Amino acid sequence: MTKLHFYFHDIVSGKNPTAVPIAQANSTSYSPTGFGQLAVLDDRLTTGPEINSTTIGRAQGIVGAASLDEFSLLMSLNFVFTKGKYNGSTLSLLGRNAVLHEYREMPIVGGSGVFRLARGVATAKTHVLRNNGDAIVEYNVVVLHY
Repeated sequence: MTKLHFYFHDIVSGKNPTAVPIAQANSTSYSPTGFGQLAVLDDRLTTGPEINSTTIGRAQGIVGAASLDEFSLLMSLNFVFTKGKYNGSTLSLLGRNAVLHEYREMPIVGGSGVFRLARGVATAKTHVLRNNGDAIVEYNVVVLHY
């Protein structure tokens, strides 16, 4: 069993965003939840919440607004570790992220390298959500693997 703690920096604003929209529903009706929008991301994973914290990897994948009733994302991500003893290893997350809930739990469905055959859970808690949409999210991950 391995326990990990890191921060996820989701930057949607400015000239160098790490999360960008790629598609939206072809509909004339407005959705307050963003239903039908898709984005691709390549967000930094760091040891702390500060912008200058050490980068330990990237969160790479696709997220989609998948709820008519609340701001909730379907997340398909790979946590790609690039530093330390997990360098070159990945964890795959696939699950629902009810973004405005204080505490969210999502399944880890696989991994590679050190995390081969991983199964586990990732919990997320928003550390900072700025008016421009940028967010820093604290993650705790517990995985079983070989």
